[in-house]
Amino acid sequence: MSAHSIAYGPARLLPGDQIHITTNPDTEPFWLAAKEHRLTACQCASCGAFRLPPTPYCPICASKERIWPTLPGTGTVFSYAICSKNPATGEDYVYVPVVVEIDGARGARLVGNLTGCNAEDVRIGTRVVVEWTDICDGWVLPNFRALSDR
Repeated sequence: MSAHSIAYGPARLLPGDQIHITTNPDTEPFWLAAKEHRLTACQCASCGAFRLPPTPYCPICASKERIWPTLPGTGTVFSYAICSKNPATGEDYVYVPVVVEIDGARGARLVGNLTGCNAEDVRIGTRVVVEWTDICDGWVLPNFRALSDR
């Protein structure tokens, strides 16, 4: 049986109480914005290049100057996988990690989990919107919900 003929059912998020993050001075502005349910990405204040993950220096012009603009919270699936086991517990659990090209941040991509559709219906090019998931230690994780084709 090919992977395309397996019916996986609805894509779910991994339980937030199983997700831990750490921050550093380069990533903390991203996570603080997420606590406010605001999607942002590190942008070079000199040349305008976006970078995710954020780095201390711009890879284009080597500037250390950064800004953190608020982004629209939408994007397009660039890549994805369909997973059928919770990595923390081993239980059967369908989730779809996606790499999303973020609207308003040319060249920036963000990894998250996808909901709002059946796992087998996900495609490269699927339009998504950010949704916020509470996780451990009071942090909030950006994940994505598939937008309908209507």
